[in-house]
Amino acid sequence: MTYDVARLRSLVPALDGGTVFLDGPGGTQTPRPVADAMRAVLLAPLSNRGSVTASSRNAEAVVQGFRTAVGDLLGADDDHAVVAGRSATQLAFDLARTIAADWAPGDEVVVSTLDHDSNIRPWVLAAAAAGAVVRRVDPDPETAEIPVERVAAQLSERTRLVAITGASNLVGTRPDLPAVAALARSHGAEVWVDGVHLVAHAPVDLGALDVDYLVCSPYKFLGPHCGVLVARRAALERLRPAKLAPSTDAVPERFELGTLPYELLAGTSAAIDVLASLVAERAGEDRRGRLTRAMSAVEAHEDGLRAVLEQGLAELSGVRVLSRAARRTPTLLLTVEGRDPQELVAALADHDICASAGTFYAAEGARALGLPAGGGLRLGLAPYTDRGDVDRTLAALRGVLGG
Repeated sequence: MTYDVARLRSLVPALDGGTVFLDGPGGTQTPRPVADAMRAVLLAPLSNRGSVTASSRNAEAVVQGFRTAVGDLLGADDDHAVVAGRSATQLAFDLARTIAADWAPGDEVVVSTLDHDSNIRPWVLAAAAAGAVVRRVDPDPETAEIPVERVAAQLSERTRLVAITGASNLVGTRPDLPAVAALARSHGAEVWVDGVHLVAHAPVDLGALDVDYLVCSPYKFLGPHCGVLVARRAALERLRPAKLAPSTDAVPERFELGTLPYELLAGTSAAIDVLASLVAERAGEDRRGRLTRAMSAVEAHEDGLRAVLEQGLAELSGVRVLSRAARRTPTLLLTVEGRDPQELVAALADHDICASAGTFYAAEGARALGLPAGGGLRLGLAPYTDRGDVDRTLAALRGVLGG
């Protein structure tokens, strides 16, 4: 399945200058329709949500449109609710405190050390406040996988929640989420998924994953800087977050503190529409169907370019690629013998190529995989990446590394 990458690139003004952006895991460049949607909301009549005036109806329409668009992207049904937040990190901290409010001493939470710290630290702190125990699952240092057996070994009758990544922002590893969810369910535990890096690169079906909570970040899939939580409505109904007394107790508004950023929600909806537009419409097909096909096409496109990039890196002396999981996103973390990764970022920048270096808030995972203190060089693809970007990057690395 393919799509017109040149057409998508034409929608992204940041690409007009010829810069190669291989820093997709840190955030994508913005298509013009996304910026236009945000501008339109800000310039139209706008006030607090309601049904009486045009300005209040505009605000309500933006919020409901956002919830519907996110639901279409992730395959959420009426049994799920969509919560808007400032960031995935903020949502994780807020919900971790709320979920752990009824944990007791001796209860357990399981985390993966391969995760971004935003899916470790909130649970560690929440467990400490409740007197609960944190159990850690380390990745296999040879494959960078998170074997299901390692998760199973940490579960017990006291497990209350398993927090796991949908895809590692460090090395791209995609754990077997349905298998993890089934294990957690067999122990009566809930599952929280950091889907920030997964949603940007593959079709997601919450029904098939069978998890309780999933957070993601629209700015990783062509949208603006905000966060999204999609969760089982029944799970959210049980939770009592700290909130203002006069504010509504309805779900999902119960978890949205203060006035929502309407322009960011409109931009998120527009980004999802851009993704849906990557494939041609079919008679009788809804947006969910188009998004499933579009994200499958994105996955195939990026995997093809990843293979080219991996082959080119394999031909360079001294390069060690740590992204080795059998199932992973187009995210390559590498080290080069005798070279500082920050030096390599600067060298690529001289060729007008944006890459990044470090451990990317996955410090525990970096240690588990044996990364040096400075981390590694990360090359990450996005839906608008094309073969020319990959060829330019490999040519630049050959020049920088002298081979």
